[in-house]
Amino acid sequence: MTWCKLHRLPAPGLRRLRVEDRETGLSGPRASALSVVVFGGPIALGDLAAAEQVKPPTMTRLVSALERLGLVQREGDDADARVVRVRATPSGIRRLQEGRARRIARLQAALQDLPDGDLATIERAVALLSDVVRTL
Repeated sequence: MTWCKLHRLPAPGLRRLRVEDRETGLSGPRASALSVVVFGGPIALGDLAAAEQVKPPTMTRLVSALERLGLVQREGDDADARVVRVRATPSGIRRLQEGRARRIARLQAALQDLPDGDLATIERAVALLSDVVRTL
């Protein structure tokens, strides 16, 4: 196995799974930012920009769009009045979970015909890769 192949492997498949994201009505950057907010809990706007590797003004625009859609809300920080935190609304959480469920269902459908031994190998590989990624 070449490491180059391992590095490229997920990208085309993930792009195909992103077809399911169209149902959310969100662009890729909006869906990604919402995901960070949902799974990371309330997060400072600057930290969200850093996590998404964009400049703060870009993140401000993304958050404003998500806010207009009712998917996130801004709140102040009790410890530092200069900090604005972003929190997912119940609607935002629901929309993200529904999109995730559609992607998982599509992946499960693609895997269902594999022999049990192959599925066990994939499960083991995912566990190993998860351990490796945690160390990065």
